[in-house]
Amino acid sequence: MIDVVNMRFMGGGAGHGPSEEPIARQMEQMVKRQERGLIKHIGISNVTLAQTRVAREMADIVCVQNLYNLANRGDDEMIDELAKAGIAYVPFFPLGGFSPLQSDELAAVAQDVDASALQVALAWLLRRSPNILLIPGTSSVDHLRENVEAATLKLDADAMAALDKIGK
Repeated sequence: MIDVVNMRFMGGGAGHGPSEEPIARQMEQMVKRQERGLIKHIGISNVTLAQTRVAREMADIVCVQNLYNLANRGDDEMIDELAKAGIAYVPFFPLGGFSPLQSDELAAVAQDVDASALQVALAWLLRRSPNILLIPGTSSVDHLRENVEAATLKLDADAMAALDKIGK
């Protein structure tokens, strides 16, 4: 049995984003596999809030994985709704993806807390909501250490307010 399978919906959304296509047929297949004991938990990826609600009506969903970071904040409402339900939210491209996050506000906060801008971006995500589960990519042990250190950064209310403005 596989513990968690994330069903990635490949609608026709712009870039890496979802599209509002029906997902019931694919979800039915996931539910059947769960009922047969092939998978323990179902996660979904690249979905809209409406699709998430449909999926949750069909099965217990343990996580949602979508594009989200300081600059791409389209899932704010979804994150809050999932947090109330105790469902993990896993942002992909938490550091911006192929174009790393850059902004004057981010650089200023990073300087104030004596950290890299990317550490601050990860710290913001961790502080954004308790249900956010980060899986930032890395290519070296040093980069891994830097990512882990982001969890120890203290961002005060002023820093959070400055960072919150980036995605709005």
